[in-house]
Amino acid sequence: MRILDAILAGERDPVKLAILCHGTVRSPRATVAKSPEGDYRAEHLFALRHSLVGFRFYQKLIREVDEELEDDATHPTRRRCADQMPPRTKKCFYQKAGNEPAFDLKAELFRISGVDLTDVPGISAITAHTILTEVGPDLSRFRNASAFASWLGLCPDKKVSGGKVLYTGSRKVKNRIAMALRLGAQCLYHVKNYLGEYYRKMKWRLGAPQALTATAHKLARIVFHMLITKEPYNESVLVKWDQQVSIRSELRLRSPAAKLGFDLIPTAEPQP
Repeated sequence: MRILDAILAGERDPVKLAILCHGTVRSPRATVAKSPEGDYRAEHLFALRHSLVGFRFYQKLIREVDEELEDDATHPTRRRCADQMPPRTKKCFYQKAGNEPAFDLKAELFRISGVDLTDVPGISAITAHTILTEVGPDLSRFRNASAFASWLGLCPDKKVSGGKVLYTGSRKVKNRIAMALRLGAQCLYHVKNYLGEYYRKMKWRLGAPQALTATAHKLARIVFHMLITKEPYNESVLVKWDQQVSIRSELRLRSPAAKLGFDLIPTAEPQP
């Protein structure tokens, strides 16, 4: 923004414009100085000036909306609910998105839903806000988590004709919640927790697009459970469920092996 203001003020020296660059930009200033070089035609400057005025006007309107929402959210009765937020279990420090409201949106979402959805890895305040604005805090209209995931279009949809499977894949559904959950799942690639490991495992097994859908499906089930039971996010429940699935898979293998006269002997787990 400082560079744009300087250009409109008449500055044309690329080196001086590069000095105004934000400190978080990692590119060398000599590289940045190559960008402002060009022909500053009058019609281009006119369009830039009007675009900048329009941008700041809409930013002013957004701030006014945030202030109005903050005044509504800081009501004494609502603040008491916000103060009861459970401690966060996310290891990483929460970072606000660029389009997130200036006030404490997490506390307001907790007051509305009764649970802290932002404590789930991959779900930011904007994602939780999208979920609550689309379906609200009451998901009792869905008979179970499978119905909720199917409504989002995150479930495999088989097309069968004459007993033969013609197509298997998720339905083409345009749903804001599904898109937000897919974006949240994409952020889990480098995360060191259960959901991050699940996404990497699915990506290795199915590929990136299918892994995003599978992880978004997992997030949808977690959100459904939290909004229905009002229980906070607990990763140990997911780990325990996977262990139970492994035990059941082992039992299914032991029975046919015993019929064939074999005995399954567990081996030591490989060292990392």
